[in-house]
Amino acid sequence: MDVMTGNEMVAVPPGRVTLSDRRTRRRWSVEVAPYALGAFPVTQALYAQLTGRRPSTALGDRLPVESVSWWDAARFCNALSRRDGLSAAYDVSAEGEGEGEGERIEWDASADGYRLPTEAEWEHACRAGSEGPRYGELDEIAWYRGNSHERVHDVGGKRPNAWGLHDMLGNVWDWCWDVYDAEVYGTYRVLRGGGWFDEHWSCRASARRRSHPTFQVDDVGFRVARSLL
Repeated sequence: MDVMTGNEMVAVPPGRVTLSDRRTRRRWSVEVAPYALGAFPVTQALYAQLTGRRPSTALGDRLPVESVSWWDAARFCNALSRRDGLSAAYDVSAEGEGEGEGERIEWDASADGYRLPTEAEWEHACRAGSEGPRYGELDEIAWYRGNSHERVHDVGGKRPNAWGLHDMLGNVWDWCWDVYDAEVYGTYRVLRGGGWFDEHWSCRASARRRSHPTFQVDDVGFRVARSLL
């Protein structure tokens, strides 16, 4: 992978995925249309090239970018779309002072540009046809607390899943498009995948986490998706 320009995408087939929430004990099924998903989390090199910023705590071109908010990730998707001559997926309008305060965002489903995956798309891609909690032995596929030496690692260092997607579990959590639970948590967005500091039970295809869209921490990054129109 060319870390300075690369955003290698993997075509993901359609399917149905059943999501679940341990807190509410709710389960729901979602039909997923074909789409493309980044083979790797967005790297620091690519993020810096498009934004001029290196927000991460640990620095390295092949390391996944971290310490980025959900808003940062959404704006990056638009910047990457502009670079590649695609239509922006997000319309962001600032109506207040400061990131996320009074801002509005709308997803143009007809756009061919980059965006964040939905939670259902993320889990469907992570499972890659598998039915268990993980798509392989954890030490072979993920950097987590048991093997990471409590630090982030270069993308692509572990075995990919059956569809060629790397680091779906471990290394850094991925921001998803979805609001977690608007009635209880307001604007909090979904995080998926587990990170380098997490115990094994957080690195599962079904594990869900939530955070405020302005949240930035050293084990949260993102990968990009594109609708196949």
